[in-house]
Amino acid sequence: MSTTTLPGGDWIRGISIKQPWTTAILTGAKTIENRPRPWRPGWVLLHAGQQIDRPALRLPLVARTIRGRELATGAVVGVARLTDCHQDPPGSPPCTEWAQPDAWHLVLSDVQELLLPVPARGQLGPWKPAPDLLSQVLQQLPALRP
Repeated sequence: MSTTTLPGGDWIRGISIKQPWTTAILTGAKTIENRPRPWRPGWVLLHAGQQIDRPALRLPLVARTIRGRELATGAVVGVARLTDCHQDPPGSPPCTEWAQPDAWHLVLSDVQELLLPVPARGQLGPWKPAPDLLSQVLQQLPALRP
């Protein structure tokens, strides 16, 4: 994980993602998250939502990526650094095999999985984590600081 200095203030947000997509990000294979609107760069808590996208479990790309992994739900399962947000130009090939057309692609790096998922409630769009939730995450990732 990067040891660069993190910006002060609102330095980390939460992003809720349905399973199995959250686990695909944790494996390092899925380096983007598709969203309808752009997000600004910065650190994000990776929150596995309560719901599982069951049809996605039958996609070969997803099945290969998450094979043998547990799909935690309703918990923060990791952190990542959102480094870029873009859309693919019309008519161009997708930036990765995970990219959806017409979506904003949130580029994720420095992904770090928590050893113990931290139960939490997420929400749509970027959300600010409660101090207690952030404290529990930082206990597992002491080098991650504002």
